[in-house]
Amino acid sequence: MSISLTPNQERFIQKKLETGKYQSVKEVLEIALQLLDEYDRAEAEWVKDVREKIDAAIAVSVHTAPIDSETFVNQILERFEQQRQAGK
Repeated sequence: MSISLTPNQERFIQKKLETGKYQSVKEVLEIALQLLDEYDRAEAEWVKDVREKIDAAIAVSVHTAPIDSETFVNQILERFEQQRQAGK
């Protein structure tokens, strides 16, 4: 496989090599790809966690009586106030 880098990407890699921390372009790219893989896995885990929390909230809401928006907002404001007071 061959790839083309933009001038900015080439400068970035060159600066990394100049620090002496990395020995080759290959090493810089391997680390970059490892970090990309870690990022993708972390993002997928985050999405999974959020979906599970949404599903759990939906399941709870099925068994919870509805409330009007004013009551809902007031309950949230009360919680914020309680947290603020607890933090003092």
